[in-house]
Amino acid sequence: MTDATAPSTTESILTSTARDWSSDVTTFKGVPWGKAMMWIFLVSDTFIFTCFLVSYMTVRMTVTDPWPNPSEVFALAIPNELFGWQFLESPIPVPLLLIAIMTFVLISSSGTMAMAVNMGYQRNKKGVVLLMSATALLGFTFVAMQGYEWSKLIFEEEVAPWNNPMGAAQFGSFFFMVTGFHGLHVSAGVIYLAIIAYRVGRGHYDKTNFEIVEITGLYWHFVDLVWVFIFALFYLW
Repeated sequence: MTDATAPSTTESILTSTARDWSSDVTTFKGVPWGKAMMWIFLVSDTFIFTCFLVSYMTVRMTVTDPWPNPSEVFALAIPNELFGWQFLESPIPVPLLLIAIMTFVLISSSGTMAMAVNMGYQRNKKGVVLLMSATALLGFTFVAMQGYEWSKLIFEEEVAPWNNPMGAAQFGSFFFMVTGFHGLHVSAGVIYLAIIAYRVGRGHYDKTNFEIVEITGLYWHFVDLVWVFIFALFYLW
């Protein structure tokens, strides 16, 4: 009797489980199409950044030539004269000063983006536009500082993707590839933020629940998170 009823019992459990999951609005029916597509894009982008960073770590640990010291390569000299006041006898290089400012700017932009999403939940268009514009401005500032960093390495340190006078030649190729790919994401994000902020201000999403702001925030937080790994591996290692 027990053996005869076991298959039906198992089938009943599986059927009820499938029915419960298929009727779960949160799992299957509550996710907007745009948010689902953004998550798929971010997962695929994660694989690309992971390949870049793993390749970098592999080369870094196996290369025989000396790897440049980040504290020296990315040092920023404080001028000995500031606002007309002479307070130093000679410029003093401060390790990773520019990189620290860049990181602070990008992390701050993540905070303004989170507040913009909160304003979107409250359907506060003015707050959304203001905070998304601030986020875009911080992102643009980050890209501008990265451009200065690149110009300093190329024209002052004479570092190129195929040449590095300070040590291992692979340093330039990996640095420009990974930071450039990330900078491209930030630049695209700045344009994306500006477009969405403009459309929110023009009332294009008044009949929605402003989910587009949250979707934009997913992309921007991903860009910020990737920078944390780049910062740790390229500038602190």
